[in-house]
Amino acid sequence: MAGGELDRAMQYLAKLPGLGPRSARRAILHLMKRRESLMIPLAEALAEAARAVRPCSTCGNLDTVDPCGICTDPRRDPHTICVVEDVADVWALERAAAFGGRYHVIGGVLSALDGVGPDDLNVDTLVARASDPAVTEVILAMNATVDGQTTAHYIADRLAPTGVRVSRLAHGVPVGGELDYLDDGTLAQALRARQAV
Repeated sequence: MAGGELDRAMQYLAKLPGLGPRSARRAILHLMKRRESLMIPLAEALAEAARAVRPCSTCGNLDTVDPCGICTDPRRDPHTICVVEDVADVWALERAAAFGGRYHVIGGVLSALDGVGPDDLNVDTLVARASDPAVTEVILAMNATVDGQTTAHYIADRLAPTGVRVSRLAHGVPVGGELDYLDDGTLAQALRARQAV
């Protein structure tokens, strides 16, 4: 089939989320056909990112500077911290352009099945940040899963002594969603979280 170098490259690509062995093989073949215009620049970009990108010591976001650009941006609201599970969640919220505060990445969720406990998450630094009198609200933007909600409750309990206001993202009917296609849990949550018009 392929040489050892290609097999090795396919094995690494297959470890990426959303790619299995067949998708990795197709990606390698595509890259090989475009060696000069795609493969070599991609390899150089990945190597440079591996050298330059680091987690922010304040919030956990990824950037080439520490603290990151979001933490040092004077236009961001320093009174509000949005807690997310992963850096991908920061990027999703930034794409929506609906939040103008600061972030805190905890690095996962509590999960007994996966062996993730409180000490494995970046919660102590969040509590320290929330203890700053300038911080008035912490928004828990955890995924609407059992582990995500368990983690949100744990964080809320840890933040209680700070006196900071703790809120969470609304859950319910998505924009453009049709009631007939929603699951029972989403509909029930939407009814519980209803608002006056």
